[in-house]
Amino acid sequence: MERAPGPALEGGGGGGVARRSVRPAGLGGAAPPGSRQPGVETLDSPTGSHVEWCKQLIAATISSQISGSVPSDTVSRDYRVYKRPDKRALRDGNKLAQMEEAPLFPGESIKAIAKDVMYICPFMGAVSGTLTVTDFKMYFKNVERDPHFVLDVPLGVISRVEKIGVQSHGDNSCGIEIVCKDMRNLRLAYKQEEQSRLEIFENLVTQAFPLSNGLPLFAFSYKEKFPVNGWKVYDPMAEYKRQGLPNESWKISKINSTYELCDTYPTIFVVPTSVKDDDLSKVAAFRAKGRIPVLSWIHPESQATITRCSQPLVGPNDKRCKEDEKYLQTIMDANAQSHKLIIFDARQNSVADTNKAKGGGYENESAYPNAELVFLEIHNIHVMRESLRKLKEIVYPSIDEARWLSNVDSTHWLEYIRMLLAGAVRIADKIESGKTSVVVHCSDGWDRTAQLTSLAMLMLDSYYRTIKGFEALIEKEWISFGHRFAMRVGHGDDDHADADRSPIFLQFLDCVWQMTKQFPAAFEFNELFLITILDHLYSCLFGTFLYNCEQERLKEEISTKTVSLWSYINSQLDEFTNPFYVNYENHVLYPVASLNHLELWVNYYVRWNPRMRPQMPIHQNLKELLAIRAELQKKVEDLQHEAATRSISSSSDRGSSPSHSATPVRTSV
Repeated sequence: MERAPGPALEGGGGGGVARRSVRPAGLGGAAPPGSRQPGVETLDSPTGSHVEWCKQLIAATISSQISGSVPSDTVSRDYRVYKRPDKRALRDGNKLAQMEEAPLFPGESIKAIAKDVMYICPFMGAVSGTLTVTDFKMYFKNVERDPHFVLDVPLGVISRVEKIGVQSHGDNSCGIEIVCKDMRNLRLAYKQEEQSRLEIFENLVTQAFPLSNGLPLFAFSYKEKFPVNGWKVYDPMAEYKRQGLPNESWKISKINSTYELCDTYPTIFVVPTSVKDDDLSKVAAFRAKGRIPVLSWIHPESQATITRCSQPLVGPNDKRCKEDEKYLQTIMDANAQSHKLIIFDARQNSVADTNKAKGGGYENESAYPNAELVFLEIHNIHVMRESLRKLKEIVYPSIDEARWLSNVDSTHWLEYIRMLLAGAVRIADKIESGKTSVVVHCSDGWDRTAQLTSLAMLMLDSYYRTIKGFEALIEKEWISFGHRFAMRVGHGDDDHADADRSPIFLQFLDCVWQMTKQFPAAFEFNELFLITILDHLYSCLFGTFLYNCEQERLKEEISTKTVSLWSYINSQLDEFTNPFYVNYENHVLYPVASLNHLELWVNYYVRWNPRMRPQMPIHQNLKELLAIRAELQKKVEDLQHEAATRSISSSSDRGSSPSHSATPVRTSV
């Protein structure tokens, strides 16, 4: 399938030393996607209609009996037995069997194969084919269609698997409903002719939820070799040095070298120079989960900073901590340009009050006299999870054209995206225009806090808008500072109803995509880059997003036993490069955080609907444009070299008279 439509080239480029604020001009609102399919009741949520599902299953079974799309006499008996096949038998089998064989990654192994399985496609009806289950994916293929029909689903995207049995014309048929984390649901049906068929469901469940079944995640078996080592993308010392740290006001602390101060923080972080380790320990005791205020980013000129932390443990009795109060005063004092500190609490004020009654809370301005507390009113993880569930209901499998806009509005998804962007803009503006340092926190400081700090840093710092810089941003603000990826995504865990699951990282990347739409030339990466990151957030192919914090990853030896996603991406950068990219160095981007400037990310959320795919192969066109740009750049360099050679030659022939000096060629592509 094709990926995103390419952005239009935005006029203007980076340049100059002064930092400039950039706002998008003439942006249009979202156009509702087109679909010829009439709206029908969605059936793919966990509460979908099982009566309707049974009807589909029966229809598929009858259809298979009538069409006989894969005649049994053309299938070798080796494939009908549900067990790991002998590779030699696969190669020596008939041509059809070889065509249906699933391609494997290095380290991947086949666990089960079944013939005459029916995939009930919501767009093209029932398709009969061969189902292969490996320790990484579910692979379904029909070779009789032209082109061949292939369904290739990483098991990591599966959230829930249910088996449903029905009787059709005296035959026992079995159905499997698979609910996925990537906005689609899958339905399979087969006739339960032999006992080994029962293993289809059992193997699927075992391999889809390895941690719940005492098995390792597939990332530990994946043996692909890449020319680039993605684990070296982010070096905290190098990143802090890039920001000009340490300096006279800020130091690099290693007090957490054994994770004793805070078990969800990295070993290295930046704190005010004058703060002693004993005081840090007291501040940690006053902050939820020990997540003290630490520096995320410092302005290269004003020295205004973004620091992140968790809520203070004020409690219902307004408990105070003089070390914490002094600590925040020290953060303010480190910025000579301002005599104020803004504390952005991501939560709703009412929720923060509830947290306070339970022992948490927020900074009282009477205890922090030079601080201003601002609530950003962003909803919690449970609200976001429910919003995404509603969004899935309206985009898959069919779209109700007549109610499209009202249906999208009813999910509140874009409203929550707007609130995140608006909050990040306020943070970036305080830093850039107000030259004022800010502290950002939510409850624990690993969900909304990470969303806001990373989005603000993306607006403020053009380095993070490059491919390598964006990878470093994710490694720093999300992975090393303890966003609970395993908990929020549920890698390898069959507890699909876990209340800790929430699409926090997806929301962040959606916000980034919204920014790329408003500033199409400001980002080095393209839409495929963002979608690839999301796909592998779930896939468990790479070790990048596994586990909840740095300490857990160190214990599991992630960097030596698994492959980094950045190894894969950085080994084929042309696939993920935006051909319209202009380096807006020293430019601050202020996206318009208004609903009439935001749109649903159709190429991600609705990509499984074939009617929603662009008619032209957009990604291929972008690659061709990239090649053309490289060719033009080479021509420019050749012309510059030729002009310089002629200039030198002319100067040597005529002498070095100022009246004959050559004018240098200045060109920007």
